Amino acid sequence: MSQTANQSLSYLHQHADELTSIRHRIHQHPELAFEEFATSDLVAEKLTQWGYQVERGLGGTGVVGQLRRGHGRKRLGLRADMDALPIEEKSGVAYASCRPGIMHACGHDGHTAMLLGAAQYLTQHGEFSGTLNLIFQPAEEGGGGAVRMMDEGLFDKYPCDAVFAMHNGPGVPQGHLVFRDGPMMASSDYVTITLHGVGGHGAEPHRTADPIVAASSIVMALQTIVSRNAHPMDMAIVTVGALHGGKANNVIPDTAILELSVRALTCEMRELLERRIKALVTAQADSFGVRAEIDYRRGYAVLVNTLAETDFARQVALELVGPEKTVLHGPAITASEDFSFMLEKVPGCYLIIGNGDGAGGCAVHNPGYDFNDNNLVVGAAYWARLTERFLATAPT
Repeated sequence: MSQTANQSLSYLHQHADELTSIRHRIHQHPELAFEEFATSDLVAEKLTQWGYQVERGLGGTGVVGQLRRGHGRKRLGLRADMDALPIEEKSGVAYASCRPGIMHACGHDGHTAMLLGAAQYLTQHGEFSGTLNLIFQPAEEGGGGAVRMMDEGLFDKYPCDAVFAMHNGPGVPQGHLVFRDGPMMASSDYVTITLHGVGGHGAEPHRTADPIVAASSIVMALQTIVSRNAHPMDMAIVTVGALHGGKANNVIPDTAILELSVRALTCEMRELLERRIKALVTAQADSFGVRAEIDYRRGYAVLVNTLAETDFARQVALELVGPEKTVLHGPAITASEDFSFMLEKVPGCYLIIGNGDGAGGCAVHNPGYDFNDNNLVVGAAYWARLTERFLATAPT
């Protein structure tokens, strides 16, 4: 381990209680997408106190803190997400959510605290030359906060030569760092299929065009897209998460509605899934004498880590935590992340820090989940070391 890595770890261990207090404060007061007012207040207050140039309101409730040192021309972006989820917390921790029906069930409280820890260390002890942009993003959980920040000028006002982000990973040993170049997380699209038929009496089905029967057939037919149209070695998911139709057992309704989640790890597969879903649904509906209305909505893009930046991020991990705690090429993830849109504009890397499998170590988006506080120091130290290496004043 390098001397500077040792220095950041030592400093952050001394401030571990402060980082934990920040994380617990955010956890107790969770806020949904574009409502992260108190969280933004806290972030802006800390960054200003530590000497960062701070802009608020980018992307609604986003915060950007900039720190310039020396005459280096390189520009680095580090991003943390801030929003919570509409879930009733059942973790049982003393600092549980004070807001009924809302909790930090994905660890964004920890991500924010880790980046703040790095921010504090870097302004006091960081050795680098260049520009550091700390991006605290709202509305990652389906709200598209990354796109809104970019639409409002994020990378125009704060150009970055590379951008990095980190997410905790339940089930991965605590503090281990996982990397993957190329496609790492899936795209996520949403489809609403409305079948328009002819309703009638349940005793006279021959006088109707039954959308329930058509919907049932479509649910089964959709499974053949993955099993028969997608290449067996390519990831593809078509999930029917909801089917709504009818209110009484003796009435055939006029309409039925299906809700789909569609995911892929390549742009080519994403296009294939859309084409086949539209064609199959239309043909199936027509065969039952009903009309299909398809609302196909593009969600988050495939998250693609660039090779050079991922190799650089791996090297930083090897220096900080060693090869025994560094996974150089982990598995792809079928969940989605709107950091993907930032990576379409700027090269970079999204990595995973293991959350462990102890208390609160269940899957994210679970009422019992909690971020592992032991990650605060190692996560902050990682961001500090990555910054000093990327904006190095001299070869290291």
